[in-house]
Amino acid sequence: MADIALGAGDRSNIDSTTGAAQLAHRTSVALAAIEQAGDRFMETARSLDELSIHGPSLLPGWTRAHVISHVARNADGFLNLLRWARTGVEHPMYASASDRDADIEEGAVRGRQLLLEDLAASCERFARAACELPVWAWTAEVLDWAGDPIPAHGVLRGRLLELWVHLVDLDHGFGFDDIPRPDVEEILEDVVQQFGGRHDVPALTVVVDFDGRERSWELRGTTSRPSQVHGDPGAMLGWLLGRTSGERLTGDPLPTLPPWL
Repeated sequence: MADIALGAGDRSNIDSTTGAAQLAHRTSVALAAIEQAGDRFMETARSLDELSIHGPSLLPGWTRAHVISHVARNADGFLNLLRWARTGVEHPMYASASDRDADIEEGAVRGRQLLLEDLAASCERFARAACELPVWAWTAEVLDWAGDPIPAHGVLRGRLLELWVHLVDLDHGFGFDDIPRPDVEEILEDVVQQFGGRHDVPALTVVVDFDGRERSWELRGTTSRPSQVHGDPGAMLGWLLGRTSGERLTGDPLPTLPPWL
């Protein structure tokens, strides 16, 4: 665990003007990416009519309305973590797992207009809080949905993942290959970190080709000899998340992965 009190940003980490400027730049870039992803998600949601918005998504048992409701509640959950980072007062993402699920279900039965209004308002609340967060507060340690400690700036990568991946889940003309390359690389980083160290994950080296630039990650869930899997960013992300079968990847052979979350 980092040597930072929960919910209290460590100003000493960014004492220098250079350090503060670098952190401010990184958060600015991340917020711009989140805004782009949010606009695309909102545009797609608005293109759905009343019937299709309550039609099935790519997630078993969830309609598109469930996905939209979840993305809205996720924005509010991450907003709670930003409040925690700013004030030092604990604000968990959700009161409980059952409350989270109940809120998603409540939203999923709403009509199209109310769903869209809720989504827009929640995205705006998160964006405003993130833009107003002091630079030092981004170093605060908070607890994510799983109860693991993360720096507050980890919220930004998490939100980016939620928007792009669930846009694919809406099953309305957007796929993993459509995610911007810089963003899919950020999301892959997050997904690999989530898998890392889990005992149910096979030893695996993931090699991704970013338009001629290769990058690799290692998953060391077991001590066995690691398999190697190669592929493009979108295909790799879809497979790691369990959304696709991996038919566009090459491996020796493709190992069976447990659920990501």
